Amino acid sequence: MLRYFPGALGTEGEVVNITVLRGHLSRPPEARDLPSGDRLVTFEVTVAGVGSRRAEGVPVVWFGAPASAADIEPDAEVVVVGRVRRRFFRAGATTQSRTEVVADRVLPARPAARVARALRAAVAALEDEIAG
Repeated sequence: MLRYFPGALGTEGEVVNITVLRGHLSRPPEARDLPSGDRLVTFEVTVAGVGSRRAEGVPVVWFGAPASAADIEPDAEVVVVGRVRRRFFRAGATTQSRTEVVADRVLPARPAARVARALRAAVAALEDEIAG
């Protein structure tokens, strides 16, 4: 459910990019090591549709993910806390773009207490950003 909180943008209309997804992995995670030495794990998370809307697949990337991230089973229910980004890249002679979620945390949806802690941390970060 999407909720709007009056005053959430602060007094000068700052925009804050925090995203929370809850859904199921629709395919196995793909892990690779980048030339920088960082580990990148990519996921496809399917989130349920609301009302008459169909379920949607959301691409997720997790930089610096632990090795265990690649072991999450397909169809596992997860909660992702991160931010939305749109990146541009060259494909042949054209420029293409991809919108994806960059994960800060990916957690199993259970136990709920662990997810609640992650969500409280995201809300605290949002409040700090708004307070400036």
